Amino acid sequence: MPDINVSTARWVKSTYSQQGGNCIEVAPGFTGVMPVRDSKDPSGPALVFPSAAWQSFITAIRAGEFNAR
Repeated sequence: MPDINVSTARWVKSTYSQQGGNCIEVAPGFTGVMPVRDSKDPSGPALVFPSAAWQSFITAIRAGEFNAR
């Protein structure tokens, strides 16, 4: 996967996120990939997932495949 420059990305947090919780942010708008970072460490590294893999992950979450225990 090519290097992606996320220095000017517009990061967004899910509306389901709770204040002070364990949240992630995503940076939509990149062709073919979805950058993801820890909202508590905005200066830290970002993971970059292929768009298809990210969509599969979101679909699995919505289907309840990762229920908390």
